[in-house]
Amino acid sequence: MNEVEIYTDGACKGNPGPGGWGALLCAGTAEKELCGGELNTTNNRMELLAVIEALSALKRPCAVDLYLD
Repeated sequence: MNEVEIYTDGACKGNPGPGGWGALLCAGTAEKELCGGELNTTNNRMELLAVIEALSALKRPCAVDLYLD
């Protein structure tokens, strides 16, 4: 089974307000960056969306170490 480390973060300016999320997936020497945003959102939604999008990007079952704040 592949081992993957995932680092995520999300934030917004104002709450609600414009916000964004990012994720870094690392498997061995391979890395993949994901990001997105919305004009009217909350910081909690962006934090959770980063995790959801990162896990959704996995193509097969993996052992995942997930790092978030």
